[in-house]
Amino acid sequence: MRAWVLLSAVLWYLTGVGWQRSSELTKKGFIYGKPGHPVKIYVKLHHNSPVLVCMDLKRAKKETVDPTYLWIGPNDRVLTGNYRINIIKTGKLMVKDFVEPLSGLYTCTLSYKTIKAQTQEEKIVKQSYDFMMFVNPFAPGWKGACNDSVDCEDITNNNILQARDRIEEFFRSQAYIFNHDFNKTLPAMHFVDHSFRVVRMDSCRPGFGKNEGLHSDCATCCVVCSPGTFSPDVDVTCQICISIHIYGAKSCP
Repeated sequence: MRAWVLLSAVLWYLTGVGWQRSSELTKKGFIYGKPGHPVKIYVKLHHNSPVLVCMDLKRAKKETVDPTYLWIGPNDRVLTGNYRINIIKTGKLMVKDFVEPLSGLYTCTLSYKTIKAQTQEEKIVKQSYDFMMFVNPFAPGWKGACNDSVDCEDITNNNILQARDRIEEFFRSQAYIFNHDFNKTLPAMHFVDHSFRVVRMDSCRPGFGKNEGLHSDCATCCVVCSPGTFSPDVDVTCQICISIHIYGAKSCP
């Protein structure tokens, strides 16, 4: 008698970050700079970035005379307003529909005047702020399955377990019919006890990986592979390839 064995089902586990991590995140959703320290931000794929403010919280609480702002984006290019880059006069920046190539260093230089009370002497002061923005994926189908729930991962995993139970019950029913059928007709697929299980696997989409050293504040996130690295499959790490100069590479030329 030849039995058909149901192979193990695999649950692909893709991590998504529902919010941006930063010690300078305010209640209004604005992220302020930190002098001398880059602020790391993780943005969901195809979502808008948070609003970056070309100023630190301490400076924001003071009067700033005649401020001007200059934003420099990845590849050292001066940023101007377009359909993706939204910059307003008060120095705030937001990136729309964030995708892999938009990852990288965003630097803003704030220039403002200081006036000495006694001599009325004016002085131009400049302060730069660095923001490192990275995209991380949002697993397909989660948004509909979760119904805007904050416990998206738990709901998704529960749905997978329910599917496993129903599949297992189907094959148990097949086995019952076989054992009680006088003709002893073997079903096309026959369930073998203890042969069905669900295995949880940690993985990332191609072009993404996890790096606790580079992203210590988001160690469990699948983050876009940086220039010099790539990920061709659903592994959890980005491999080294020095000829790559873009974010999110899926192959090494």
